[in-house]
Amino acid sequence: MILPNGAHVAVVDGEKLVLFENIGHTDIQLKAKPTPEIEDRVAGAPGRNSSAANPDNDTQAEDGFAMGVADVLNHMVLTHRIEKLLVIAAPKTLGQLRKGWHKETEASLVGEIAKDLAGHTTDQIATAIQNA
Repeated sequence: MILPNGAHVAVVDGEKLVLFENIGHTDIQLKAKPTPEIEDRVAGAPGRNSSAANPDNDTQAEDGFAMGVADVLNHMVLTHRIEKLLVIAAPKTLGQLRKGWHKETEASLVGEIAKDLAGHTTDQIATAIQNA
């Protein structure tokens, strides 16, 4: 995958968000960005308690975290702090994020990678992007 210069990369799982900005012009060079405060939501998408039929507390917490991340990323896009966004998330988390995207956030997406890379090194994340 070719990642545009200035694109932001959000690496998300059910408990953690890490943000990067690509500062490379011909190759991917990720620079860590400050992680915004994520407001925990009691449940996932509006009108639903969770993605599972009988959710346990961990599932509800993960779904709520994903919706909080969607809110933060939506705000960053709407306030023009993010113009291009690549999201890397565990498949279940990515599904929850998609439910919360604002139409402007959807338009800013340059890609999605359904893979759990939270906790991986910056080099491993850059390699996964190049191979996508």
